[in-house]
Amino acid sequence: MKTRSRRPRTRGYAVFLLPGLLLSLLFLAVPLVMTFAYSFTQWQGIGSPVFTGLDNYTRLFDDADFWASFRNIGFVIAGMAVAPTLLGLFLSALLFDYVGKKHGDRVVTVLRSGLYLPQVIPVAVTGLMWGWILAPDGAANSILDKIGLKSLSENWLGDPDLALWVVLAVLVWMQLGYPLVLFISGLQRIDPELYEAADLDGAAWWTRFTRITVPLLRPEIYVVLVTTTIAGLKVFAQIYVLTGGGPGNSTLVPSYFAYQNFFERADVGYGSAISSTITLLVLVLAATFLTRQTRED
Repeated sequence: MKTRSRRPRTRGYAVFLLPGLLLSLLFLAVPLVMTFAYSFTQWQGIGSPVFTGLDNYTRLFDDADFWASFRNIGFVIAGMAVAPTLLGLFLSALLFDYVGKKHGDRVVTVLRSGLYLPQVIPVAVTGLMWGWILAPDGAANSILDKIGLKSLSENWLGDPDLALWVVLAVLVWMQLGYPLVLFISGLQRIDPELYEAADLDGAAWWTRFTRITVPLLRPEIYVVLVTTTIAGLKVFAQIYVLTGGGPGNSTLVPSYFAYQNFFERADVGYGSAISSTITLLVLVLAATFLTRQTRED
């Protein structure tokens, strides 16, 4: 008597992918194609678009505001990708390898949750909170006044020379929890015998960190750098809530510059060109990171 081999039933599963595919097509692919098409036109959002070829892209190269926004985005990427990744890597190893052994997992959980909290709070709420803290008559200046350091009071978000650095500090605070949690998860898959062997050889904590932790967390580091760098290129809500791109153009970023042209100046064609440029950069950067990671793996 022949027994029929049991094979997993895979037919019909594709139908469950259709809602997600349709939503992605409707809200991602179609707007992306439309934005790219409008970037070759002059259009104010009403009437018929007028085809202008590459005029909007040529205009970008001569626009000082556009280049100012891209100069600032380099600092924003440092605040949302580089600094949180380095700090998260160091703090995760410190919590996992030192605090956990000295004080137990419960203390690590509390500290990890506290550092991750800014990721859970909506950006609008944290932006308004920091706006209140950093206002000229806000909490920061009030505290400095009460402890006798009134001379250090500043218009933190209103000084063109200071606003970008203050925003970067806020971005680091908001972004730090993401790499921290991801790196702690990665540390849990590392074989403890490697650390025990290093201890027997007399390796100090810094040596274990640089020779064991960092190399073995390379996949997580790539994931964090890719996602946070892309988030930095697309950053909008934080700038919108905290400074609105000001004072002047000191905190202007490409996504907010595109928003200004779309909705404040009704220059949809030029705003589309800015958005298309950002999208192209995101795709190139993601492909570069993923290709490099694949080669190293």
